[in-house]
Amino acid sequence: MGIGKRLATLPTKEQKTWQLISELSQLNHKLPARVWLPTAAFDHHVVRVPHTQAVVLNSKDKAPYIIYVEVLECERFETSGIPLRIPETCIRSARSVDNLLPECVGITAEQRAGSFSTVPNYDNDDEAWAVDDIGKLEVELPEGHTSSSDNISQFSVDSITSTESKEPVFIAVALKEPWQEKVRRIREGSPYGHLPNWRLLSVIVKCGDDLRQELLAFQVLSQLQSIWEQEHVPLWIKPYKILVMSSDSGMIEPVLNAVSLHQVRKQSQLSLLDYFLQEHGSYTTEAFLTAQCNFVESCAGYSLICYLLQVKDRHNGNILLDSEGHIIHIDFGFILSSSPRNLGFETSAFKLTSEFVDVMGGLDGDMFNYYKMLMLQGLIAARKHMEKVVQIVEIMQQGSHLPCFHGSSTIRYLKERFHMSLTEEQLQVLVEQMVDGSMRSITTKLYDGFQYFTNGIM
Repeated sequence: MGIGKRLATLPTKEQKTWQLISELSQLNHKLPARVWLPTAAFDHHVVRVPHTQAVVLNSKDKAPYIIYVEVLECERFETSGIPLRIPETCIRSARSVDNLLPECVGITAEQRAGSFSTVPNYDNDDEAWAVDDIGKLEVELPEGHTSSSDNISQFSVDSITSTESKEPVFIAVALKEPWQEKVRRIREGSPYGHLPNWRLLSVIVKCGDDLRQELLAFQVLSQLQSIWEQEHVPLWIKPYKILVMSSDSGMIEPVLNAVSLHQVRKQSQLSLLDYFLQEHGSYTTEAFLTAQCNFVESCAGYSLICYLLQVKDRHNGNILLDSEGHIIHIDFGFILSSSPRNLGFETSAFKLTSEFVDVMGGLDGDMFNYYKMLMLQGLIAARKHMEKVVQIVEIMQQGSHLPCFHGSSTIRYLKERFHMSLTEEQLQVLVEQMVDGSMRSITTKLYDGFQYFTNGIM
């Protein structure tokens, strides 16, 4: 958090990134230590931060950044001993990689090279582009709110130091570098990589942002996910972990192997359906049908989330697509009774564009009917357990000044969206009306247009 606050005082992204790498390098001198990353699901000790992999994310006046953390898994954090420090690869200069200090004997050539050559080779320039192209989404945003946008997407960015100019050169390699490939690359360059219990974690550090609303959204999403599993409704959502450190700082778990719809469109220049066909194969292949099914089940899940929580600011920088075809909504800065600049742009129940419908096989397709059926089943299941969802929101509202609780009727409106008095037949009509209204929504098109002209989000 201290690093994040110091970075925010620097004027350019390059200076911020250079400072971040420098400070993390210093941090490594104090590792391994009895410290752990609270967003992880297993006990471990942090042994090293591969500092050249860290990236400052785009933000107008703050400096959120993503770091990767090497850890050793252990039985119990409290009782396991702290791992011994293993010296770095100790290279004197990039020009003479083989001039090793005595304590570095035993490090392989690959490991030596790994400490400098962290950027994979690509056959052509089309596979790499500048960091500044990533997440240029936070240009002019509502006061008091910074869109997480592409921040949470796990794009791959690497930085290397040019040995000739001694200036940092920042290279963003292809967005779709799979997480396992990144793990392999960092492991090869790590002095701890040979250990069987070595693991790699990642986390986004945010300073100057209140993440309590994000945490509320995470808790509601987790509850609904649990309800749908319990009721055997195959809806798919991905609640990512939020750790609130203070009223203006915290950590976010990045979503792996996913890019924003904005980046998909910008980099591929394809429609969403054509991108699916390119990634997963033709209409009749098993890979395409699986990805299409994943898309429908996640789209239905997030449609209900957006309706129940009244999620706004749904531009294409805030919706991710993962490598299996699921969509994942990120950035819950505007929920319940708040909207960006109170523009009131997004009046539809959820975002359902013609591109989404095309991926589902069109209005007359079986998958589009499956989407509507899942919406109905998901709403019926959520309705049975309404109190569990409402309780979370009520608890968070007590004494809260969060913008999502603007006005006293927030809870009443939330309860109304569960439609407890309707029969299942009436609910089906309601779902049809919401789907139809969202599909035809002129306000969705207006908001997407507004985002494109003000922030360049495609």
